[in-house]
Amino acid sequence: MTDVLPRPAWRRPGELVGAWEAGLLAMMALLFVAGAVLNPAFFGTTDALHALFRDSARVAVMAVGMTFVIANKDLDLSVGSTLGLVAVVFSIVFDPNRMDMGVVPAIAVCVVLGTLIGVINGVLVTYLRVPAFIATLTMLFIGRGLVLGLTSGRSVLYPIKARDYEAFFQLGETNGWGFNNQIAIALICVAVGAVVLGKTRWGYETMATGGNEQAAKYAGIPTTLVRIRAYVLSSLCATLAGLMTVAQDKGVTSQAGLLTELMVIAAVIVGGASILGGRGRVIGSFLGALLIVLINKVLREGVPITRIVEIGGQKIEVNAVSTLPAGAVPAFIGTLLIVAVLIEPYVIRRRLLARLWARLRNRPPPPIPDVGGIALVGAQTRTSGGGELSLSTNPLVRFLARRDALAILLTVTLWLIGLALRPDYWWHLSNSFAILLNYTELALLTVGLTYVIACGDIDLSVGAVLALAGSAAAYGLKVLGLDPASAMALGLFAGLLAASVNALVTVGFGLPSFIATLGMFYIARGVAAWIVSGQQLTGWSEGFNLIGRKVGDILDYGGIAPPGGWFGALADVVSVQTVWLLVVAGIAGIVLARTTIGQAVYATGGNRRAADYAGINTNRVRIMALLLCGFCAAMAGVINVAYFRSFNPVAGQFRELDAIAAVIIGGGSIFGGYGTMLGSLAGAAVITLVRAILQLNIVTASGESIVLPQHWVNVIIGLILIFSVLTDIWLRQSRPLARLVAALTGRKPDIPRRHPHA
Repeated sequence: MTDVLPRPAWRRPGELVGAWEAGLLAMMALLFVAGAVLNPAFFGTTDALHALFRDSARVAVMAVGMTFVIANKDLDLSVGSTLGLVAVVFSIVFDPNRMDMGVVPAIAVCVVLGTLIGVINGVLVTYLRVPAFIATLTMLFIGRGLVLGLTSGRSVLYPIKARDYEAFFQLGETNGWGFNNQIAIALICVAVGAVVLGKTRWGYETMATGGNEQAAKYAGIPTTLVRIRAYVLSSLCATLAGLMTVAQDKGVTSQAGLLTELMVIAAVIVGGASILGGRGRVIGSFLGALLIVLINKVLREGVPITRIVEIGGQKIEVNAVSTLPAGAVPAFIGTLLIVAVLIEPYVIRRRLLARLWARLRNRPPPPIPDVGGIALVGAQTRTSGGGELSLSTNPLVRFLARRDALAILLTVTLWLIGLALRPDYWWHLSNSFAILLNYTELALLTVGLTYVIACGDIDLSVGAVLALAGSAAAYGLKVLGLDPASAMALGLFAGLLAASVNALVTVGFGLPSFIATLGMFYIARGVAAWIVSGQQLTGWSEGFNLIGRKVGDILDYGGIAPPGGWFGALADVVSVQTVWLLVVAGIAGIVLARTTIGQAVYATGGNRRAADYAGINTNRVRIMALLLCGFCAAMAGVINVAYFRSFNPVAGQFRELDAIAAVIIGGGSIFGGYGTMLGSLAGAAVITLVRAILQLNIVTASGESIVLPQHWVNVIIGLILIFSVLTDIWLRQSRPLARLVAALTGRKPDIPRRHPHA
């Protein structure tokens, strides 16, 4: 008799709904009742339910595509930018003041654009092997830069022309049955997506790829095609959401799609999908979208209150609404994202609810299924081929063998380009140190991020932690009236607290670092705006501002006569933050390159399992790296407040992209095991010089002035990051320097073959 083995769970066609969806419905009912108690004027009406479904429609449509991506064990951070970019492109093609074309050509262009974005994401992640969060994060920033650049930061509206195309723009209106047409579109998308994922071969292939990609390949499933297909579906769903946006608004704003990716990812995770792949249902994602939007509404609508206002000696009652300050909602949803990701490994896998129910009935708890151990991690560290060249006696050859040589050469080249473009401005000593001031903030971020990336982790929250530390220091100075030292300590404490949460969630709970720090990205940014109530703070003692001033200013403040000659000239241009950077980077560089701590960092990033067997406490090493990264970001935030003599909630925006690009350009590997302090500092110099050159006011021979807008600079930095990551992958896999040595010496290059399924 032949035993029939049960098929793995990932091979079974998924159910359309389950107990998890029932729990989401119960939670939404309780939350809606709570909203009705807090604000009966809004949640106590049928209009509130209609508004919930209407405002959830676009999030639900994007959640359909995101479910396929996450079930594949991938991630798409670019959906919000795709929505915004599609809406902007439609508006440019349709706007009577722009291209003035019809609805059909505009929709066709948008569909092509959405498909192209999905294919690019899929190819980057699969064929070019760029980590999904890096590829789609870069597309997020590029897309956001294009949105701001194409709109110049302004709205594009066309309500008059929209009247001639009622069939399309009616999609954003309420129909004869009393509900918005976007609700119908969302329900159709959810129904189709649920059937495709749960009952068709596409769904079977998706779950197989996400559950065990290697086994799926052996089963004959084209996993690369499946993953690319999921990215295309996700991008097309975002395209549809973008078209729904312009149909409703009859135009577009420069903020279209902003922060939408957070709500979409949170909706899918809350809906029961696993960030580890192989699990997810579209109906659950739809209910997750409803729950996220409902939470958003409960937080934003506030609680009706009555205020007593005294006018002319007479007290008058005034009805008002008490709402949370700016930043509270993204901070809460960022927290919800982290909590939702923790549900799968700590609640679902461990069958926590079933075990609790069994205990309440005095029955034996159900066994926890063996989900399998973790396969032995193969060595991630591979030489780029410089090992042979590094043994050469020629100093130039040995220098070229270094992974950070390219960043150093690029720094010199870019400096010479700037000198050639504007010799009247570039050569002056004051300009050099003005660039150095802009460089200091980024370089401080790269110091800590070098350790994190060398450990094989990532920190997407460095820019937000910078803002959090700056807001805490500014609040302490302006509102609490703290002295400069206490305000600095408060800012550094806030940054370390955020870093501690990153370390706890990443190392303690075992979440991927990009998910933990992505959640902290929104939490820290939201809390920073919350602390200062979304306003710019300024006006405190000059004693605090000295850490952002030049050395000469400090001498004047202390009543010390400045030195003469070159020392005096340097004191007039060198700032305290530059000196502080040299101290911090010098210590961090020595520790990384010359101590056992640095070797432990490289070992942890190169092969964590082997490092554990060698007796290295890899958890402690990763925690140390994340704490250092947060501390460096906090230092940059405190200096930012002192340098600008104020705090703006947008401080540190896009800095995470710059910092990651700087480390990769400087020779660090996004896969861990590599990185030098000199290379990272050189990479930061490359990014700073690129921004400085692109923002130069170039005067042509005809007297015309040319300046590239800031929005386009961010697009170029995003392209530089992708190019740097691809270069790193190419260096690791192709080992061009090893091939060059082999060609010169006539020896066969020692290049390990890749497994066909690797």
